[in-house]
Amino acid sequence: MKLYGLSLFIVLLDQVSKISMDRWLGLCLPGRCQTFEILPVFQLTVLYNQGAAFSFLADAGGWQRWFLTAVSAGVSLFLIIWLPRVPARQGYLKMGLILVLGGAVGNLIDRAWQGYVIDFLVLHYDQYYFPAFNVADAAISVGAVFLILDLIFTKEGKV
Repeated sequence: MKLYGLSLFIVLLDQVSKISMDRWLGLCLPGRCQTFEILPVFQLTVLYNQGAAFSFLADAGGWQRWFLTAVSAGVSLFLIIWLPRVPARQGYLKMGLILVLGGAVGNLIDRAWQGYVIDFLVLHYDQYYFPAFNVADAAISVGAVFLILDLIFTKEGKV
């Protein structure tokens, strides 16, 4: 159960931050968009993403909600089963899977209950914007870095 503690923490932090940002700033609509500038290159803006990463499939007509929910649930179940089987010596792999699991479940909750994922973290430079993201997305991204580190530094049979 220790394995899942960090994943659970990510899910809780993700859900609390999404609910808080949604209540504080509300949805960014054309002509009415509340933002809070943290740094000249970083702001908070609430957006509802009905698609996958980078709003892929956002305008697909509604079927994507259930497809993406099923994919997220399947990946989460796979990770829950795989995690206890990862040897303790494979720290990068274990950490990567824990982070990806927490992020996947965080976004799964939004998608299943609301039909969209709340994104609110926005990085930009001048007029160039990186797609909005959330705590779950950040955990998945950092988890992917750990998975890449595992591929680079862990050889079969060696650590």
